[in-house]
Amino acid sequence: METLIEQRRESRTKLSWPVSVWLPEANRFFNGRSANISKTGVLVNVPISTPAHEGSIVELNFPRTDVLAEEKGQYARIKKGRVVRVDRRNTLDDASIALGIAFE
Repeated sequence: METLIEQRRESRTKLSWPVSVWLPEANRFFNGRSANISKTGVLVNVPISTPAHEGSIVELNFPRTDVLAEEKGQYARIKKGRVVRVDRRNTLDDASIALGIAFE
């Protein structure tokens, strides 16, 4: 039996929202969906073809609704982060991987 120790510093909120992940080493975006988010990071499900690995630097693009975009003056919230975990448990179920990303 494996014992897991919780290492999160902030509580997470479930949030399913479209996210584009820019991976500089691949020189392209990969579209996915957030699963949960906190002040310090996010869990994003992306296609299995995404060549991210622990330590990859990414840029996250969270699109805003039209109403929020008018209020904030931008159509997306962009955050930089580092991949701290790659979870392949659902790969066979839905051809995706989950990336745990810590905001920088």
